[in-house]
Amino acid sequence: MMLIPVKNNVKIAVYDPNPQGREAVVLVHGWPLAAKMFEYQERRLVNGGYRVVTLDLRGFGRSDAPGWGYTYDSMADDLYRVVCRMNLRRFTLAGFSMGGAVALRYMRRFQGYGVKKLALLSAAAPRFTQTADFPYGQPIAQADDLIWQAKTDRAQLAQDFSRMLLYSPHSEAIQDWFRDIALEASGIGTVNAAISLRDEDGREDLQCVRVPTGIFHGRQDRVVPFVLAEIQHETIAHSQLYPFEKSGHGIVYDELDLFNRRFLEFLREDHGG
Repeated sequence: MMLIPVKNNVKIAVYDPNPQGREAVVLVHGWPLAAKMFEYQERRLVNGGYRVVTLDLRGFGRSDAPGWGYTYDSMADDLYRVVCRMNLRRFTLAGFSMGGAVALRYMRRFQGYGVKKLALLSAAAPRFTQTADFPYGQPIAQADDLIWQAKTDRAQLAQDFSRMLLYSPHSEAIQDWFRDIALEASGIGTVNAAISLRDEDGREDLQCVRVPTGIFHGRQDRVVPFVLAEIQHETIAHSQLYPFEKSGHGIVYDELDLFNRRFLEFLREDHGG
């Protein structure tokens, strides 16, 4: 692990277990988790010769937890500074849930600097919540409930969220593992990032993607409905939609072997980019 300073000397925890890998894959976690959630992808990718870079977003995992900077713009800025500091070029950027929304904001804010492919994994995009002109996603009242629970009983929130992640049968131990990752987050980061999840609108972000894009989404997702993946696919040119029939929101684990196989196939495909 290394700590990379970004704006105002906030330090972002970055993990780079195979710096000599032939090409880089950058994985961005979702709310309220951390880079640890990609354990079962990291090993496969490293064994396949890839350089795998993961990071804990501010307020999560081992990164600093300042009292500000939890907008998508700020988190995309942090990602850009990590990319520049590590001199990453022609890499695949993959974002899970809120991390997918942050990855899309990076694509717009920095014109996709360095990115040759984009992977959206259960991405909370273009919006997590419904509005009058966007009747998809979660009701705002449900997001308000999450924020209130994060403020008043974050331990129960982590427990409940870990049980919503997976659709297929899995052990209590793996569900507890996701809960424990969520509990490692700061209270500040959990609450403030949830506010961004509720309020941010990334519809313009989708219009700015100019690289081959894979959209990986579970049809049984109770957190980010599958219709959002269909909207992403319809809006992003040259995108491919990979539906998973027996996966919920936790797509990186629900159908683990199938997901890893399809993700590796996406990385290996020549998309002409």
